[in-house]
Amino acid sequence: MELISASLDGLPWFLAYLATAVVMTLVYVVIYMWVTPHPEIALIRDNNMAASLAFGGSLIGFCLPLASAMANSVALADCVVWGVVALIVQILIFYLVRLPVPKISERIEKGESASGLWLGAASLAGGILNAAAMTN
Repeated sequence: MELISASLDGLPWFLAYLATAVVMTLVYVVIYMWVTPHPEIALIRDNNMAASLAFGGSLIGFCLPLASAMANSVALADCVVWGVVALIVQILIFYLVRLPVPKISERIEKGESASGLWLGAASLAGGILNAAAMTN
């Protein structure tokens, strides 16, 4: 019984970090959908693969560094600060990806999978690099 009790000592911190991560992810989704000119959720509901690829890559690209921040932070506030950095990086990636493909949102709305994959892959790559940078 003592072993179980000792194992559950960290449960409040687990719940605090998990709740923080869920809230930060929801904030990210709202901000990302506000920044992008195309309506991700409506397009995904309409079975638009390009929108799904772009949004899915962006979401994972945000969650990877957020997970890194959670694993490496010394306090919950530290995790939040680095989560905000991850959010900013992902928004910047969206704008950078538009440089070689200026009308990427219009292309995604038309269902052009190559544009969705480009945005999703760039978001994921940026998230991987961001997560790795947070460990140093």
